[in-house]
Amino acid sequence: MALFNYATRELSAKIVYYGPGLSGKTTNIEMVHKMLRPEQKGRLISLPTETDRTLFFDFLPIELGQIKGFKVRFHLYTVPGQCSTMRPEAGAPGCGWCRVRRRLPEGDDQRRHESLKNLMDNLSSYGKKLEELPFVLQYNKRDLRNAAPVAELDTALNFLHVPPSKRSRRPARG
Repeated sequence: MALFNYATRELSAKIVYYGPGLSGKTTNIEMVHKMLRPEQKGRLISLPTETDRTLFFDFLPIELGQIKGFKVRFHLYTVPGQCSTMRPEAGAPGCGWCRVRRRLPEGDDQRRHESLKNLMDNLSSYGKKLEELPFVLQYNKRDLRNAAPVAELDTALNFLHVPPSKRSRRPARG
């Protein structure tokens, strides 16, 4: 849900990148930050650990100009994959769920399913359903040699039948 502040004439919306650890959420938000013009973006706040894993969350404020006299702002967040207690998805009008696109041992692949279920459970605690929100299913790291086929991932994860987004860290690959 977008928030309208009529006193300050601002429209604010929150977008959350959610997914298992090491699935590329921070890389996504870093690329958005890199692509925006300086006047559009605030400071990217990221607190990685020594192993480059996100400790709490990443945050990027974006200003996209005005619509009918309202300043339009987006707040982009990532949720650490190893943490199921961080819940910035509260009040988010949309959500992106990132998934590493490689074949993994059975136990690791189970984490991907658990992460998606965790997102759905967290939304449910706010009285929301994933099916009722704008939702992007993003398969990351497409440039890896052991990338799983999109059809295989869709069968396992894409129960909403949304068009998946495919990304790679390498230029011109997503």
